Amino acid sequence: MGLLDTIGALAGDASQGDNAKVMGGLITALESHPDGIQGILKSLTANGLGDHATALANGETPEMSTEQVQQGLGGTGLIEKAAEHAGVSPQVVQTALATVLPLIVAHFASNGAAPGAEGESGGLSGMAGSLLKKFL
Repeated sequence: MGLLDTIGALAGDASQGDNAKVMGGLITALESHPDGIQGILKSLTANGLGDHATALANGETPEMSTEQVQQGLGGTGLIEKAAEHAGVSPQVVQTALATVLPLIVAHFASNGAAPGAEGESGGLSGMAGSLLKKFL
């Protein structure tokens, strides 16, 4: 099962419309987030989740709670930007990110592709299209 299939299966329990909105909002927010995926790893480390960042960088997918998402990304604006783009509350985004963020970050970080870094945002754009097709 590929990354997109895994994300689709995990998100299948919730409203398809909200999932599509959150994923679209997340991808849009990630494209403008400083340093893309690497920036997320730096934020997690700086905010006390260094073990998570190391595991994600090695391709592992440690479980994350909504509180850990808030702790790790607090102050980055990523949650708020994703919520704004998706038209949902930050709490909805935090809940979705607790499931999806480890999969996305581990996938791209372990493959040496850091979407959102200069010259590599196409990876996220392509993923956005694929994800949205799964949810629509």
